[in-house]
Amino acid sequence: MSRKTSLALAAAAAVALPIAVAAPAFSHGYTQSPASRSYLCGTHQVKNCGQVQWDPDGVEGPKGFPQRGPGDGRICAGADGRWAPLDDQRGGTGWPATKVTGGQNLNIVWHFTAPHSTTSFRYFITKDGWDSTKPLTRASLDLAPFAQQNYNGRQPSNPTTHPGTLPQRHGRHILLSVWDIADTENAFYQCADLDFG
Repeated sequence: MSRKTSLALAAAAAVALPIAVAAPAFSHGYTQSPASRSYLCGTHQVKNCGQVQWDPDGVEGPKGFPQRGPGDGRICAGADGRWAPLDDQRGGTGWPATKVTGGQNLNIVWHFTAPHSTTSFRYFITKDGWDSTKPLTRASLDLAPFAQQNYNGRQPSNPTTHPGTLPQRHGRHILLSVWDIADTENAFYQCADLDFG
């Protein structure tokens, strides 16, 4: 191989490597019902979402919520700056909300593009009186999940539906869905906006 050819191959590799490292390997999943912020951005029902509009199923971050995981104010984005628009409360009422009532049996539907070995799915909701103009924090949430499905390492089917009875609430709230992956250090985070009226 000539010196020119070797230099050309080395240059091409140097350019391609950062692109390959920066691109996610594959996407994973999002909540379709109630419509999560990721889903609304990915279907272009909401604009100005940044990268999530092309990758609504890639919102993952460190697992261990609520003791560990994404920091306060960065929960909806899984503490990943690529998904930061999901943490923007848009004035407290800027995200479309699903109309619900307290005591209602809510079916939470996940759509997967790459199912994983799963520990559990857990579902949290904000407390009455939380400040809907500020990014989501642990203090805003009832940290006891109102619904949970344990998988013990099994992979979920696609799509997957989990039922949960909503607690009594008033006004606008956030439903936080956490999909804990069994064989990685990450979980997937999805925020959906609910309107209890």
